[in-house]
Amino acid sequence: MHDLTLYVDQAWTSPYAMSVYVTLLEKKLPFQVEKIDLDRGDNLMPPYRDLGLTGRVPTLVHRADGESPFVLAESSAIVDYLEERFGAPDHAHVLPRDLRQRAQARQVQAWLRSDLLPIRSERSTIGVFVERIETPLSVHAQAAAQRLIRIAERLVDGPDLFDAWCIADTELALMLNRLILNGDPVPQKLKDYAAGQWQRASVQAWVRQPRTLSAA
Repeated sequence: MHDLTLYVDQAWTSPYAMSVYVTLLEKKLPFQVEKIDLDRGDNLMPPYRDLGLTGRVPTLVHRADGESPFVLAESSAIVDYLEERFGAPDHAHVLPRDLRQRAQARQVQAWLRSDLLPIRSERSTIGVFVERIETPLSVHAQAAAQRLIRIAERLVDGPDLFDAWCIADTELALMLNRLILNGDPVPQKLKDYAAGQWQRASVQAWVRQPRTLSAA
């Protein structure tokens, strides 16, 4: 028997917690959610600070019969763990089966986490999940937006990035929606791609959570 607990931010605005949440739903794994108040700094204090390695969200705790509890932080590591531990045929894939496509999906994930800081700063997920951000993009953010659009246009050539949906689709759609949902100019092809990805049931389960203001 497996017992999974996912720690997310109380405001349900963390893009990284969303990635793991969607992965768990896609794999049809039962799990509990525990919410951490980042505004209050609960992630910086015991017991959560000492639960995982980084004191950030998300954190996954996996308790399995006959095993010691396994605690893992950082969304990309958690997604990889769930993909390997709960693989086919019992559970759906969230990363491509093909070796090269899987490497490319991880490339997209790594890029989205390490680049485009001005967009993440000026178009926080408040503007995606709570309310539109009216402040115009700075020169630096406009340059980052152009970079995002240029690379996304190279990647997107259909409803999904690869032969079938993968978690990199959700993460790219979220980054694009930081611009789209706040009225920033984005080519129609990318708007259509993001809108299609946003309608996935697992994504909508996150989008529809009740939430309060919190930046991410």
